Amino acid sequence: MFKIINLLLPCTLLTSFVLIANVNTQLLINVKNQGGDVLQETITANTSEDTVTLEFQGSDGTLITQLIDFTTETQILKALVLGEEERGQSQYQVMCFVCHVGKDEFISSDAMSKLRQKNPGTLRVPETEKKKERFDMDMWVETGRSSQISRHIGGLCAEASDATYTRRADLVAWSRAQGRAIEGVRPTPSGAGRCREAKSPWVPCVCHLETCIAWYPCALKYCRAKDGSSYRCGIRTCRKCHLYAYHVRQKQLCLWDE
Repeated sequence: MFKIINLLLPCTLLTSFVLIANVNTQLLINVKNQGGDVLQETITANTSEDTVTLEFQGSDGTLITQLIDFTTETQILKALVLGEEERGQSQYQVMCFVCHVGKDEFISSDAMSKLRQKNPGTLRVPETEKKKERFDMDMWVETGRSSQISRHIGGLCAEASDATYTRRADLVAWSRAQGRAIEGVRPTPSGAGRCREAKSPWVPCVCHLETCIAWYPCALKYCRAKDGSSYRCGIRTCRKCHLYAYHVRQKQLCLWDE
């Protein structure tokens, strides 16, 4: 028998998700962002890999892929940004930002794999707006030697072999968990100014890129039964923005930061 869990959204709109067991499941979520645009998110849960992947294309054409690797407590955010042809960028560019993340910041891959929408066409609005978090990415990750952090980096970030970043603080967290030093990383250059202040398009600088996940299941809700026990009765949904600051070889690779 299927068990129904309810997702309570603002304005007392009640929608339903069906819990069923599966190894690799996918949801297509229609989300209304703060600007009024409707985005479609694809959320894939893989219990055998213990991962959850969320992907969407923003209104500006940027393709965002967020992968949570619960095995190593790693978040990989891949941003594919389209080039500005009128400003000399004929191709897109890809960046990956790799950070340590706590398992309690997202619902598990097992719980995510059991969700099914009863009303797939419903426009989703998050219940909670999480505080924007800034990440100063001061380390480069060698994607060919990144499996110690997460074996998913090499495949997901193949096009960002020279633009995959992490932080020293995250290296410390992974190192403590594994009981050994993390290899395949090196520091980015220091001392460069912000790209928006650079006068030449060819000088190195620090680029800022903001990404926002407009809707995602961030926690489970529990209800109390008559016998005093608790059971899963829904999910809590959140919106969160990330601001990444990272080194680029030239301002031409950061034209949006102006």
